Amino acid sequence: MRTFKNSLLLVLLLVPVVALQAQYFPPAGATWATVPPEKAGFSKTALQEVVDFALAHEYSGPRDLRLAILKAFAHEPYHEILGPVKERGGPAGMILKNGYLVTSWGDTKRVDMTFSVTKSYLSTVAGLAIGAGLITSVDDPVADYVWDGTFEGEHNSKITWAHLLNQSSDWSGSLFGMPDWADRPPRQGGIDDWKYRELHEPGTYFKYNDVRVNVLAYALLQVWRQPLPVVLREKIMQPIGASTTWRWMGYDNAWVTLDGQRLQSVTGGGHSGGGLFISTEDHARFGLLFLNVGKWNGRQLIPAHWVRAVQQPSPANPSYGYMWWLNRGPRKWPGVDNERIYYAAGFGGNYIIIDPEHDMVVVLRWLEPARLGEFMAKLYAAIK
Repeated sequence: MRTFKNSLLLVLLLVPVVALQAQYFPPAGATWATVPPEKAGFSKTALQEVVDFALAHEYSGPRDLRLAILKAFAHEPYHEILGPVKERGGPAGMILKNGYLVTSWGDTKRVDMTFSVTKSYLSTVAGLAIGAGLITSVDDPVADYVWDGTFEGEHNSKITWAHLLNQSSDWSGSLFGMPDWADRPPRQGGIDDWKYRELHEPGTYFKYNDVRVNVLAYALLQVWRQPLPVVLREKIMQPIGASTTWRWMGYDNAWVTLDGQRLQSVTGGGHSGGGLFISTEDHARFGLLFLNVGKWNGRQLIPAHWVRAVQQPSPANPSYGYMWWLNRGPRKWPGVDNERIYYAAGFGGNYIIIDPEHDMVVVLRWLEPARLGEFMAKLYAAIK
C-alpha cells in the first residue's frame, strides 16, 4: 500500500495542477500544467460529457488511412497515393484555457497524419516570408517572384499570393504530373469538360484544391530557397518548444533543384499522401501561439498583422481566410454564435480551434467531421 501511495504522490508531483493565472506557455519537454475544470469556468460533469462525446464519435473511416484516402477520393481521375501514409490512432484531444490544460483524452503524444490542417502551417510560412520582407505584399503577382513558367500566361500571371492563400486563384496547369482539374472535380461532366473549362477571374471563385495549394508551397520554396520544414522548425516549432517527432513531407516525385541543391517541395495536405505528421500536443502549442497573436512568452514569432489577416473573410468565401476556416458564412456552426472563432481543419476530423473570446484552444483528432458543430455547442454549454 505504501508503494502505491508513493507512486501516486510522484504522479501528482509530475503533473502540476495550478490556479488559473495569466497566460501560460508550456516549457519545452515539460509536462503541461493543468487547471481543474471548475477553476477554468467549466462544469466538470458537463465537460466530461464533451469528452465522452468525442470518444463516442470517432471518425467512421478505417484506421488504415491508405484505404480511407483511396475510398474518399475514388471519384478523382488518376488519383493515387504519391507520398507517405501512416495508419492512424484513435480519438484524441486537448482543451486549453489561458494556455493551461483543462482536459485531454487519447494518446496526445502520438504522431498522426493531419491532412489539410497542414494548410494553416503553410499559411504561416507565407506570413513569415511577409514578415521577413521576402514577399513585399500578398497583393503582388506571384509571377514577380517565380519566373520559371509556373505563373505565365494571361490567366496565371494575374494570380497574387492572396489568391493562392484564400484558394480563389483558379490556377491552371500541372504540378509534379498532377493537373489542377483532376483534384476534386465537379460531380458532373468528364475530363474534357474539366480540362477545357472556362477559367474564373482570380479572386472571384473559391475552389478547395490541393494542386493549387501545392503550387503555393512550391512558390514559397522558390522564395525561401530552403526546405519549408526547416523554416517552420527554426522560426516556429523550436521556439514554442514543440517535440522533435513531427515531420512535413511531400510527394515522392516532388523534387526540385535550387542553388545546386536537390530539395523536396512539401504538400499542403495529405489526400495523396504526405503533409504534416504531428502530435496533438504539438498542435496545441501551435494553436496557443495563434491565440496569443503570434507571440510566445514575450517573443513575437509571427507578425501580429499576419495573425489578424488570416482571420479575414475572403471575398469569394466568407467562411475562409488565409487557409484558416472561420465560424461565419455558410460554414458557421449551428448553435455557436461566436464569430471570432477560426480553425484549421483536415480530413478525418482533425482540428485546431482558436477562440480568442474565451482564451481557449481546442485540438481534436479523428472526430467524425459531421459532429464538429455539435461537439463545439456542447463545449460552450459546459461553460458556467
